[in-house]
Amino acid sequence: MDKVLEILKGVRPDVDFEKEKKLIDDGVLDSFDIIAIVGEFDDAFDISIDVADLEPENFNSAEAMWELIQSLQ
Repeated sequence: MDKVLEILKGVRPDVDFEKEKKLIDDGVLDSFDIIAIVGEFDDAFDISIDVADLEPENFNSAEAMWELIQSLQ
């Protein structure tokens, strides 16, 4: 989870990823952010996030992203 937060803060240092729970629903992250995050996650965790995984509920919080990564490993 620490690596997830490190990556997220690298993409958007202005966002408090530990508190925010509606990153997509509230428009905090846009499509460009998601593309950057997916690329970083793919490299860092040796996974492949495909189009079917790009659901808002998978990216609304750091915890949801961590759960997605774990399910793909």
